[in-house]
Amino acid sequence: QVQLVESGGGLVQAGGSLRLSCAASGSTLSMYAMAWFRQAPGKEREVVASISRSGGSTYYTDSVKGRFTISRDSARNTVFLQMNGLKPEDTAVYFCAATLQWLPNTVLNRPSEYGTWGQGTQVTVSS
Repeated sequence: QVQLVESGGGLVQAGGSLRLSCAASGSTLSMYAMAWFRQAPGKEREVVASISRSGGSTYYTDSVKGRFTISRDSARNTVFLQMNGLKPEDTAVYFCAATLQWLPNTVLNRPSEYGTWGQGTQVTVSS
């Protein structure tokens, strides 16, 4: 069973950048589709970006397109979320999620489709 640990969150001014990391242990991520979700206070958890097992397919929610980039590094067994041009509305707890996926280019975007979650990392963007 894979375990996930997020890092890289923090406090940043609007327009700044952060790079979130999701390090996996207990299993290789090569058989997992991955995603970053976020949850702000009083709001539902929403997908930010997802990436297929192969890394060849990605998805971004409209509000982060052109600003965020999801990537995966097989050698480091880690998934990243590069966040540029941060806005106050990006403030949330960010979660990494993984799910076993046999199809190499499938991306999944619903929380119910993911069985393994990290503990979350807080991202706060000040105006």
